[in-house]
Amino acid sequence: MVALTMSQKNIVAVIDFGGQYAHLIARRVRELGVHSEIFSWRVKPDELLSNNVKSIIFSGGPNSVYDKKAPKISDETMEFIEKQKIPVLGLCYGHQFISQYYGGKVIQGDQKEYGHTMIQIKNDQNLFKSFGKENKVWMSHGDKISKLPSDFEITASSDNCEIAAFENLERKIFGLQFHPEVVHTDNGMILLSNFILTISNLKKNWSMESYIEQQIKEIRDEVGENRVIIGVSGGVDSTVAAILLHQSIGDRLYCVFVDHGFMRKDEPEQVVKYFKEDLKFANFYRLDAQQTFLKALKGVKDPEEKRKIIAFKFIEAFEAFEKKLTKKHGTFGYLAQGTIYPDRIESAQPSETAAKIKSHHNVALPEKMSLKVVEPLKELYKDEVREVGRLLKIPSELIERHPFPGPGLSVRILGEVTQERLDTLKEVDAIFIGEIKKRDEYNNYWQSFSVLLPVKSVGVMGDSRTYEWTVVLRSVDSIDAMTADWSKIPYETLAVISNRIINEVKKVNRVVYDITSKPPATIEWE
Repeated sequence: MVALTMSQKNIVAVIDFGGQYAHLIARRVRELGVHSEIFSWRVKPDELLSNNVKSIIFSGGPNSVYDKKAPKISDETMEFIEKQKIPVLGLCYGHQFISQYYGGKVIQGDQKEYGHTMIQIKNDQNLFKSFGKENKVWMSHGDKISKLPSDFEITASSDNCEIAAFENLERKIFGLQFHPEVVHTDNGMILLSNFILTISNLKKNWSMESYIEQQIKEIRDEVGENRVIIGVSGGVDSTVAAILLHQSIGDRLYCVFVDHGFMRKDEPEQVVKYFKEDLKFANFYRLDAQQTFLKALKGVKDPEEKRKIIAFKFIEAFEAFEKKLTKKHGTFGYLAQGTIYPDRIESAQPSETAAKIKSHHNVALPEKMSLKVVEPLKELYKDEVREVGRLLKIPSELIERHPFPGPGLSVRILGEVTQERLDTLKEVDAIFIGEIKKRDEYNNYWQSFSVLLPVKSVGVMGDSRTYEWTVVLRSVDSIDAMTADWSKIPYETLAVISNRIINEVKKVNRVVYDITSKPPATIEWE
């Protein structure tokens, strides 16, 4: 995070109960221009005091408040918060915890609420200032509050949840059963602004420019005179990380492109051109390891195993290459990665209570490594990474490139990865992406890609029976990868794409379009 003097600090402490959105809350606070930090639910009063915390948000979490191991703030810390009169906003689990702590009652709901819900505003002041009578919000809960503490009042309700929001204005304690931090809640940022800038009366003290300055300083301090190896793929994250590192340590950065063979059609050649010719990085290397990775995945069907195998193979390649470079240039000390917050959140790395969704190749690292890890983007979400890229003057065509997983097409082929399936998916994906670019629709969608299913179905082509694979087209709209809605690609575009795939890709005879949002699904299929 950005280092500030004590006189500058107006910190919003996000207390992490293990929710998938805990770091998204901190992200939203920073978007409002206020410094925020994540704290464990085990936080002690002296931590809040020494960090000059002036406002607190309790995150959601996967537990019920009645679970034996449910995370709960200690009485000591709660008493300190109230004594210091620090405003508190509880979200979802945090909302339920506050009610239970002060004597309210939480029950398991007869009907769970997931997705969009309309709430009726009963008090349009304070949190809901500038709101109308109704507002669309994003719910994700099973339990709900059935009875509030005696000195609290209901400020919003939904059809399935009478106590969708509450407040105790005198104590400056507020609760929301829904998630204002996700983009699917209308006026969510207005609500957070009301709490942080008005109720908590905090001043703006954070910007992306200052983040870049601080990261460059921290990289120099941490790395010292060591050389650094970074894996680059041509994607937004690794490219931004590489340029940020290059500005910090110059030609002591060595960019290594491990060509595992799972990239999209013609992409390896594009990556080499960009780094060697456009950026003119002095130390750029391409390692052709396509057959090594394909052989390592032979017979492997489980997605977690795929990711871990690829992660280990990446490290093996880096460490083997590092030894060669060491003989020529001297010792290396660090492995840099373009890891961002969504990677770490889904891998349940930042929180002791978070539920693990899936391991990411750049998070599931071997315990015994000869290289230390430096991750300049680990505090950022995808939209923030893009903003950093713009400030670093990276070309817009690269900044706006759709996200691509580190394991590449290997996790877009469900089941075993074979050369035949890989070649097939590359052709399908090239048609899909090529058509939406041709129609100038590419930047309308946050991420678009194809998935090959290990499923065959009967078809008829040229009066003959076919029995070939099914492919899925997937496109989503998002900002930060934490939530996403399926893209409304025009039927005409989908029809052209489908016809081209069926006619031009020999092993495919059926094309389907995925209309599932996140949650409940993840963006990628594996």
